[in-house]
Amino acid sequence: MKNTNIFLSKALRKKTLISCLIAACFTGIASFGWLFSADEVVSDAFYQHQKAVDGQVVIIGMDQRALDTLGPMPWPRGITAQVIRQLNQNDDSKPAVIGIDVLYVGEGNAAADDQDLVDAAADGGNVVTAAAATFGSQLVDDETSFQIDDRSVVALDMPFESLKLVTKTGHINAMADADGIIRHALLAIDDTNGGSIYSFSRTIYEEYCRFYGENPNDNPDTADGFFYIPFSTKGGGYYDNISVSDILDGSIDPSYFAGKIVLIGPYAAGMQDEYRTSIDHASPMYGIEIQANLIDAFRQGSFAKEVDNFLQLAALFLITVAVLIYFSDRRVKPSLAVWGLVIAGWMLLCKICYLSGLILHVLWIPLSVTVCFIGSIAINYIRSQRERRRITSTFGRYVDPAIMNQLLAQGSSSMQLGGRTLDIAVLFVDIRGFTTMSESLEPTVVVDIINQYLTLTTECIMRYHGTLDKFVGDCTMAFWNAPVPQDDPVYMAARCAMDMVEGSKALGEKLQQRFGRTVSFGIGINYGPAVVGNIGAPKRMDYTAIGDTVNTAARLEANAPGGTIYISRSVADELGNRAVVTSLGGAVPLKGKAAGFEVLTLDSLEDITSTPS
Repeated sequence: MKNTNIFLSKALRKKTLISCLIAACFTGIASFGWLFSADEVVSDAFYQHQKAVDGQVVIIGMDQRALDTLGPMPWPRGITAQVIRQLNQNDDSKPAVIGIDVLYVGEGNAAADDQDLVDAAADGGNVVTAAAATFGSQLVDDETSFQIDDRSVVALDMPFESLKLVTKTGHINAMADADGIIRHALLAIDDTNGGSIYSFSRTIYEEYCRFYGENPNDNPDTADGFFYIPFSTKGGGYYDNISVSDILDGSIDPSYFAGKIVLIGPYAAGMQDEYRTSIDHASPMYGIEIQANLIDAFRQGSFAKEVDNFLQLAALFLITVAVLIYFSDRRVKPSLAVWGLVIAGWMLLCKICYLSGLILHVLWIPLSVTVCFIGSIAINYIRSQRERRRITSTFGRYVDPAIMNQLLAQGSSSMQLGGRTLDIAVLFVDIRGFTTMSESLEPTVVVDIINQYLTLTTECIMRYHGTLDKFVGDCTMAFWNAPVPQDDPVYMAARCAMDMVEGSKALGEKLQQRFGRTVSFGIGINYGPAVVGNIGAPKRMDYTAIGDTVNTAARLEANAPGGTIYISRSVADELGNRAVVTSLGGAVPLKGKAAGFEVLTLDSLEDITSTPS
């Protein structure tokens, strides 16, 4: 038992080491970002879903209808002033905030239009204008060392000074992830005076809260200044097909916008303000729609944050190791069940975490577990085929197809190769008179005769599902109840012996006619414990049985006259009243056995089945 435990411990250590190495490979692949694109696609589909919006955010599009009416952009700034005045014409029903997603940098071509825009914004008191930063790398002195800042603001486009004084300003910088998809937003940027400029959407949201006298929700937690965008709708979700031209011609009642957030911005193809977003990779979303989604996200106040990659890599490593150890040497059905449970459990955990404000990589663990599952099936199949060939090569010469099928179904676990003690029925059969007859016959005739007899014995053994152990000259050895357990092995051995005796009679008559001589079988059967297994040297071994039970069966056969079956008392007891036997007492001395060992003859046997089993 101690040696077995040591062997199992070594096998488990080896399996664990291999599992750790494979898991380390998966973890390395994930940590190097090689799964980024695939994981983000899956995560976007899993986390981002379109929701209903309450209509508090409305987009007025600088759309194709407006372009057709007003001409190509840029439009005179006085047009924007007209739109602002039209929306704010009634103090009791004006919008809470008007956000203009257009850069008004520097003085325009017409000073009157610039002043008109400033006056309209100042009169309304509810306008938010846009700024945009240009980023680059700069050497920064932090008083202790010099550092390279890769996201330093090297230029900042702000509204012209007089407009800046009468409006709130927020930046509109949109920065995509490595795959070109907008998933994150930059909360604030540094201005050239050492201060910060919040995002266009955050600024509008805070103005909206001020309009209603509410305290704004806290800023989201950021990583390097960015936060994850929980999109509410795909493109078109905030756009009610209202055009700037509709506002100018008075076809929309301004009271429709009362108390709402009104966003005015480019909403036509070709205006270079379209982005792919995490909620819809296929269809682009206009920049003004991204701002609308961000405003609603600030209103809801629930932002999910990515869990630290180190923790997720650790989880990936540990789960991969665990499933690899489990999948190893496991059948397909339990492995399939565990594969499904792990993936379903991980997806459920991802959903729960997301609702709790945490974002996990959706793909990492399902992909790793699936690859491990498929790989284990392939490896286990190869192992099973190798084991099948090994079992076939070991037992194919010894057992009939029915037993072979059982061995293949059960695998090596049923065999315990190397030796084990079993109760088996052992049969020896030898040809009586063959040596004398062979002296007067040609060698080819001798071989033909012995092949006929050995064919007869083999067919009888296989008919009753015995294991053919060996041929020793004209002697055959077989046993029952190994390598797989069998029902009533002694009866099958006795039935086999009776068939051999009957079959030898017909064969003997043929020899009598051809050569004037005949032969017969002497058979011995014993039942008891024996060591069964692969015995020999590593380069040459046979599956056989050894022990006193086997030796006694051989002694019984050696003393049995032709046409006689000698059995031991243990065989007679197992057969019971199904057999007619004659006890010879101790009259037949057996070599190696004490005097008085009882020998019996098997005279007849009840045929209790027509189909051996």
